[in-house]
Amino acid sequence: MNKICVIGLGYIGLPTSVMFANSGLHVHGVDINAEAVKKIQNKQLHIEENGLQERLNAAIDSGNLTVSTKPEQADVFIIAVPSPINPDKTADMKYVESATESIVPYLEKGNLVILESTVPPRTVEDIMLPILRKSGLEIGTELFVSHSPERVIPGRVFEELVHNSRIVGGINEESAEKTRDLYRAFVKGEIFLTDATTAEMVKVIENTFRDINIAFANELAKISENIGVNVWEAIKLANHHPRVNIHLPGPGVGGHCIAVDPWFLVELQPEIAKMIHLARNINDSMPQYVADKLKAICEKHQIKHPKIAVLGLAFKANIDDMRESPSVEVIKHLKELNLELTAFDPHIKEQKFAQQSLQLEETLKNADLVLVLTEHDEFKILDPKQTADLVRSKIVLDTKNCLPRDAWTKAGFEVNVLGDGK
Repeated sequence: MNKICVIGLGYIGLPTSVMFANSGLHVHGVDINAEAVKKIQNKQLHIEENGLQERLNAAIDSGNLTVSTKPEQADVFIIAVPSPINPDKTADMKYVESATESIVPYLEKGNLVILESTVPPRTVEDIMLPILRKSGLEIGTELFVSHSPERVIPGRVFEELVHNSRIVGGINEESAEKTRDLYRAFVKGEIFLTDATTAEMVKVIENTFRDINIAFANELAKISENIGVNVWEAIKLANHHPRVNIHLPGPGVGGHCIAVDPWFLVELQPEIAKMIHLARNINDSMPQYVADKLKAICEKHQIKHPKIAVLGLAFKANIDDMRESPSVEVIKHLKELNLELTAFDPHIKEQKFAQQSLQLEETLKNADLVLVLTEHDEFKILDPKQTADLVRSKIVLDTKNCLPRDAWTKAGFEVNVLGDGK
């Protein structure tokens, strides 16, 4: 297993490629995005991740990493492509299907195919295997297949690729063992073996657990606002109990996993997955709740035509990933309310929509309300005195409880925090 072909060079595929390449294996990365491929060939990043640049440089300079828009023959094929949801919340498997189809002409006896994408349970059995059988190879004896989902978070991908435990689900025992042996090239965490469908289920329920926990926190935030409690204080105190670990509320849930994966279970078993469905609806409702809360604050202050400064577009702190970001939904609802807005994110370097500014000062200038949607470090250290000189009205709505309230209050701001009924 000396050569690996990785299909998909995004937030998971590219870091995985450079890890294998820098572990001494030959890696050929493939992506249908020709612009991204060209950037990588020139040692330029199309995604943001701590430590990726130096690792990419080393991988290319060593000659162990090549990239193009087409697969090549290899010993191992890793599929790491998106698995989004359709507007009707059903799973969109076209990327997994097309990626699997693309490698069929290159498959040879003894090859190993690994799916890393997070997918609905039974994707390997029901979608991939029928496609792979077109190779003419016998599954399980001549062609080995497994599912090993990534379990990392943006911003800490390399640390977690190495040290996190890993789940490997094979279509048979030999497939699982071959996959485990391959990842031992860099994985120091424990590797657990199971079947492919169980591995698919494990990854989906990990993210579903977190989604349900966040929905609980968001409900607590709404209740706290109505009964005069600061939910952040209440959750912090409750979490001192040795068997309690409540997540934190916010403007919604984003990212390529938590906001998506629970829908896989709802689609598979709609009559049973009722709590999962309810949690998804609660979290999906938060952007509208934030927009309505902001409107109420403006009406309280009798600001007739407010300008809103939106801080944060990424779905979590200190990354550039906008996939399923609740910020995008909040902005959509603000526009539906006919509110003027300008949005800024220090990690989003390219213009994504008309109301976005690439300059913080331009965003804050003459704003009537500063809306914090992402807890970037750059916002936590924002100088409230300097901000006061730029804005028109000194009002803040902090949905992440990340601003130092005392400093902002001292600078003359009214600080509203999501979930703070005090």
